[in-house]
Amino acid sequence: MYYYGHGAGSSQPAAPDPRRHRGRPRTVHRLADNEPVTDPLAPLNSFAALLTDEGRALLEEVRGTAPADELAVATRLRRDHPAALVSAALGQARLRQRAAAKFGAADADRMFFTPNGVEQSTRASVAAHRAARLAELGVTSLADLCCGIGGDAIALARAGIRVLAVDRDPVTAAVVRANAEALGLAGLIEVREADVTEVDTSAYDAVFVDPARRGGRGRIFDPESYSPSLSWAVGAALKAPRAALKVAPGIPHEAVPPQAEAEWISDGGDVKEAVLWFGTEPGLVRATLLPGPHTLRGRGLPDPPVRPVGRYLYEPDGAVIRSHLVAEVAAGLDGGLIDETIAYVTSDALRPTPYATAYEITDRLPFNVKKLKALLREREVGALTVKKRGSAVEPEELRRKALPRPCGRNTATVFLTRVAGAPTMLLGHPAGRP
Repeated sequence: MYYYGHGAGSSQPAAPDPRRHRGRPRTVHRLADNEPVTDPLAPLNSFAALLTDEGRALLEEVRGTAPADELAVATRLRRDHPAALVSAALGQARLRQRAAAKFGAADADRMFFTPNGVEQSTRASVAAHRAARLAELGVTSLADLCCGIGGDAIALARAGIRVLAVDRDPVTAAVVRANAEALGLAGLIEVREADVTEVDTSAYDAVFVDPARRGGRGRIFDPESYSPSLSWAVGAALKAPRAALKVAPGIPHEAVPPQAEAEWISDGGDVKEAVLWFGTEPGLVRATLLPGPHTLRGRGLPDPPVRPVGRYLYEPDGAVIRSHLVAEVAAGLDGGLIDETIAYVTSDALRPTPYATAYEITDRLPFNVKKLKALLREREVGALTVKKRGSAVEPEELRRKALPRPCGRNTATVFLTRVAGAPTMLLGHPAGRP
């Protein structure tokens, strides 16, 4: 069975010694991308300077500086301020602009970031969902291990949960303290610069672990190569009454421990992460879609049947596909698959569901660019959306060939896929639109 879209395969090296994977790697964070680092204490000193009255005034002055204006602004400010401080302030302004997409402009403009922190932190909406669930489970205190710049700690504190935020990197720990202070949450967030493997969590209701999933060569796909490893994180989770482990959404289902509940989360249609829950419902699989939230629980249904393409085609949300719950969606739609290897559900009925997007299919034809081009011309299509699943054709290439000179007044969506094993093009539009 292949239609669920498994993530990359993982090799199986020997489990690393947890003593070599203690918290996040001790990397040197540069607060401004164009500032070379020679002194190992320079990043911490540079960040501390931003918290002074002069540093805060500079941050306010460079707020919203466009990239094209940075050089001119830096040249002007360096006449009255240390060059390193100006560089750090401009670097923070740039990071805050990037962080607005995850945290919202109101919070991002008050918070502090590192480049890795912006990249790896949890989206605020996802962190709020997880914090709300922990609060509903009765959690009042939690140890946040590998806390990063504090995105999850902030959401947890806002849910009324007392947080111990732990990270071994001194700059990261300083950033978390500054963020807790900036957002008025210092009374609920205790920050500790420490090795997470040496922290006693027995006094807390729950543990949250967000292992580092990036290394010097990019993303890490083998859970045992996370830092700390998944096996260490699971061990820490099993010692707590409740726990949540954040993992990559491509984690193989066979890597999910039997004691865990697995939840895949998407936000606005984009799959963001998977969470392994302990102390809830072992073996349960669920997909949660934000905003909402809308949560689909697995029922262990068999694979949906394959049936002819009906009037409507449903494209399941990515969290549904990752969680292997396409069968649950198909059952709710009284539908089936167009091909046993493809995660498209078809039905003759139009039924509302938050777990899939519905399209009305008007035409089905074998893969043939000339026929598609003629059909689009006949339908006066001027804007074409190309989706694919089970096809090697690049959407942009097909769009260029099938619609070389867009001039029509209508829109259409074409699906490049397989139907009963044969390369097929399905033409249609979002259900409810002409």
